[in-house]
Parts: sequence; C-alpha cells; structure tokens
Amino acid sequence: MAMTVKFWGVRGSIPSSSDPEGWGQHIESVMRNFFALGYKDASQISKYLGSLNVPLVGGYGTATTCVEVSSAGSNIIIDGGSGIRSLSERIMSGSYGRGRGPYHIFMTHFHWDHVIGLPFFTPHFLPGTVIHYYAVQPELEKLVRGVFMKPYFPVAFEALQAKVHFHVLEPRKTIKVDDLNITPYKLDHPDPCWGYRVEAEGKVYSHCVDTEATRVSREEIGEDLPLYQNVNLMYFDAQYTFPELAEKANWGHSAAQIGLDIAFREKVDKLLFAHHDPGATSQTLQDLKEQTENYYNYRLQKAQEKQEDLPRVQWDFAHEGMEVKL
Repeated sequence: MAMTVKFWGVRGSIPSSSDPEGWGQHIESVMRNFFALGYKDASQISKYLGSLNVPLVGGYGTATTCVEVSSAGSNIIIDGGSGIRSLSERIMSGSYGRGRGPYHIFMTHFHWDHVIGLPFFTPHFLPGTVIHYYAVQPELEKLVRGVFMKPYFPVAFEALQAKVHFHVLEPRKTIKVDDLNITPYKLDHPDPCWGYRVEAEGKVYSHCVDTEATRVSREEIGEDLPLYQNVNLMYFDAQYTFPELAEKANWGHSAAQIGLDIAFREKVDKLLFAHHDPGATSQTLQDLKEQTENYYNYRLQKAQEKQEDLPRVQWDFAHEGMEVKL
C-alpha cells in the first residue's frame, strides 16, 4: 500500500463522551439482540460482539482531531487534538518503530480542539528528539508556544527537551516530507483554516476538516479546487445535519450531504465523515448515517431517472482508531 491513514481522534469542538447512564443504555441496546440472534450463553458474547461493526459496540470515540498519514518512507501528523495522546502512547510503547523522530506535525488551525493534545505528546520532553511544526498561519511559532504556557500548562515551552522547528507554509505550494507531497488549501472556516492534500506513489488523501463548505461550485472553490480532485480518500467535516446548517451558519462546519455532492462531482473514491458534534451519541451518529444513506440513494435514483452517469462513492462515518490503507 502506498499510504495508510489512521484516525486517532474524530470528535469536534471538545472531547466528549456519554455519561454513565448513557453508556448503560448503549450497552443494553447492544446486548438486546443477543438472544434474538440465536446466541445462548455468556461464552458466545465475544463472538456476538465481534460480528458487529466497531461503532455499534464501542461508539465513535471521545478524542478530538488527530490524523496520522504514513507512507513507505515517511510519516506525518495532522493536528494535535486530544487524539494525539493515544498516538504518543503508541510511540512510547516501543512497538511503534519511530524512535525519537523526527516528527512532522501539520496544523490546520489553532482552535482549542485542535491543539489541546499537544502538551501530552511525550516526544516534546525527550532529549535528542526533533519535532517539526508546519502551518500556513504566520503566527505558528507564537501559537504553539502559547499552548505550553503557565497557568494553562505547568511546563513552559523553553523547558521542553526536544528540538522544535517551525515552518510557515505558502498557500497552495507543495512541500515534501521524504516521499510525501503535502499541499495546503484554504477551507471555509470563521478563522483561517487550511486543509491538506497528501500524495504518495499516485495515492491521494484529502483532509477537509474544519470546513463549512460554503464554496460549493468549481467556480466558487476556485484555486482550492485541487483539494477535492482525483482523490482516493477525502476526510470531510459533517458535524451537523443538513437542516442544522441554516441554524448554524458561519459556525464553520458542514453536513454529509454537502460532502457527497462534492464527491460525486469530483469522483472521489472514498469519503469519511468526521468532526462529530460533542453532543452526538452513538445513536445520533447512526441516525446521521441513515439520513446520509437516504440522500445517497436519492442522488443515485435521480441520476438513473435522468440517465446520468453518477459514480459510486464509498462512504462512512469515521471512528477513533479507524485505519484506511490506500
């Protein structure tokens, strides 16, 4: 495989989880069909749970945005939400194989949910480690230093043991990290936010979170259109239902239907929806999946009636720990 994309955090706005009562109700709903499906005793519970999709059992995760993209010769991290802590634990377990780096962290923007995990990325505290930060925002260094500042965090940036480098990117200009080509494109968000097109050996991952996708037509998207074209996997912001978009205009987040429309037009192979609302339970997201399925089938039916050639797009809602090989 030319590229592997792993999702260490898929929530938006703030880390979130159901309360104990909510999890109790979720477990009850999971086990409700155990006997109805012919299972008879506790020895078959593992088999039953293994037959279900991961989110139906364990939910979609609690951590905020952090995505890891790996190729044969390189590895980058996109955003430092709370999910980066789990990635850090994997690194420190010794089974990860990356040693002391170097680590390459690309920032889309600097809202709390995308930086909250940075102080818990353990390589910052290891002597001899090299960490590179990248962002289009010219204030990159100042903003990262601000995360490591009392009284918000007890260890000042100046006390970090790693050697940290900062790289301000030019919009829409490709840079190379070993065999990965990374290009920043602007998203539609209240504060400047930049998605990334990541390429290796003919495979393309497109990171489109956070975005409201207010620019929809090719003409409106303009010079940022390459972010959506000839893409194998697109990661798209779908925090809201389609009706909620009208209520939450200018909040900077979109809906699955918008992502599907773009994916149909630009012939995206696979589409994953994320930046799940902090108030969304597993059942809420299952309901969103059903609404998305209905819209997907509606678009296919209308295309068939008009005898239009509408490409089939694979799609799903991302969950924490999901890994996709391209």
